[in-house]
Amino acid sequence: MAFADLLEQVGSTGRFQVLHVTLLSIPILMMASHNLLQNFVALVPPHHCSAHSNLSWSQLSPEETLLISVPLDPVGRPQRCQRYVTPQWHLLDLNGSSAEQGLDAVLQECTDGWSYNLTVMTSTIISDWDLVCDLRSLKEMAQTVYMGGVLTGAFVFGGLSDRFGRRNLLLISYLLMAISGTCTAFSSTFSLFCLFRFGCGMALSGLVLNSFSLIVEWIPTRVRTVTGTMTGYCYTIGQLILAAIAYFIRDWRWLTLAVSLPFYAFFLFSWWFHESSRWLALKNRPEEAVEALKSVARFNGRQEGEKIDVKMLQESMKKEMSNIQGSYSILDLFRTPKMRIMTVCLSVVWLSTSFAYYGLAMDLQKFGVDIYLIQVIFGAVDIPAKVIITVCMIYVGRRPSQSGALIIAGITILINILVPYDKQTIRTCLAVVGKGCLAASFNCCYLYSGELYPTILRQNGMGWVSMMARVGAMVAPMVLLTGEHVPWLPALIYGGAPILSGVAAIFLPETLGMHLPDTVQDVEEWGSDQSSKVSPKEAMILQDTQLNLLKQAA
Repeated sequence: MAFADLLEQVGSTGRFQVLHVTLLSIPILMMASHNLLQNFVALVPPHHCSAHSNLSWSQLSPEETLLISVPLDPVGRPQRCQRYVTPQWHLLDLNGSSAEQGLDAVLQECTDGWSYNLTVMTSTIISDWDLVCDLRSLKEMAQTVYMGGVLTGAFVFGGLSDRFGRRNLLLISYLLMAISGTCTAFSSTFSLFCLFRFGCGMALSGLVLNSFSLIVEWIPTRVRTVTGTMTGYCYTIGQLILAAIAYFIRDWRWLTLAVSLPFYAFFLFSWWFHESSRWLALKNRPEEAVEALKSVARFNGRQEGEKIDVKMLQESMKKEMSNIQGSYSILDLFRTPKMRIMTVCLSVVWLSTSFAYYGLAMDLQKFGVDIYLIQVIFGAVDIPAKVIITVCMIYVGRRPSQSGALIIAGITILINILVPYDKQTIRTCLAVVGKGCLAASFNCCYLYSGELYPTILRQNGMGWVSMMARVGAMVAPMVLLTGEHVPWLPALIYGGAPILSGVAAIFLPETLGMHLPDTVQDVEEWGSDQSSKVSPKEAMILQDTQLNLLKQAA
């Protein structure tokens, strides 16, 4: 008897699994709200230097006050970071009635602060803390700090969940997200804002890792297609939810609070979650594992589940226990030639996919389209993108799908450099295609990497490439700073990286219709003989299984 048989005995698709998966999926809807929150809370409103304080007594209209206080830029808009040292009364055509008419127009910095046009958002961290002009780079730094929290959380929660359990770490992640988000909303300084956003990033990693572990470890393989599809699209729907919430709540503090408070409710109902009985058994806690299985059996109304005992559990876990008896590390990913080439290429693919994805998704203002509309469009494009890449991977192959998605994404981003800024529709369409290709590339990455790494190193390999993706997400916001000196340089970098990684993907072996490798030796011998190829009948079965895995990764 295998552990899957025990799961069938207690009811593998009963009421418990339906409620369990549903409750674990609901918080995933709010993940995008924190991941992409900065698009709204750090939106840069139109701004210019405040008028001279000594003009408050004048009877001038706001337009006239602005005219004599702030010079215009080359396109006829008030300059953002400079104003006249003295009011330029002659611009009102007062025919020399002012003594200052003959003075040269000497400029100075915004010594009296800035005035903001708060029609899109009533307040943002930019307007509250004047993160403009010399401090404008702090906006990108805030997103980098958040992504740094995501990277740190992957290390912290990944290791702790294997030691202390999925359920306990998920509880902590919900509470950390709720508290960090609440504190972010009430931050009095930018430094505190970054600190608490770092906490939100850590919590996000813990939430992702432990939610998916608990979902997968309590359901049978045959329903992972439906379950994986549902949970995967929860994040996509979450992007649409964020746009709706931000549309109705336009103050950054209330918006941050609105997407954080639900996690208190998630924390409360998550106490009902059962710890993974598979994890309990592997951690030599068989009595607790048996009690968890019996509890599920009672919830599902399966009387035969009461017959499960410690001996039956230990027998079912023998194979799993033997599989974890080896000792492998990340260094084993680089010890042999083919593993080394494969790991380097996958690292480049993951890093550039994440790098370009967040480079596009976190800079929506540059398209000149209503930010709420563009957020909806960017979220909705993931739906067809995932379907198309699924079909391509099954019938065309993993390698051409991965390489093609990246190269097309890069080309569309580069073409946007040549499109005039006033052609907003064309620019937006190209960006949407690019973002969809990058979302498809992410889907492809998960399945392709899982098929390339051997069983004994699969967990280490997936952990390594996931870390590279988070590094790419951290670096992405800082590239935007290069646009201050060379406006087209960020797009060149964001477009060039996917093209180069698409070329690197060509050097990866194809896995369509191939047996999954179990050892490093299998990888090194890949392609040297025909033993790794499957028969036509096996290919159909394997293709079915791989499609299930793809949908689970989605």
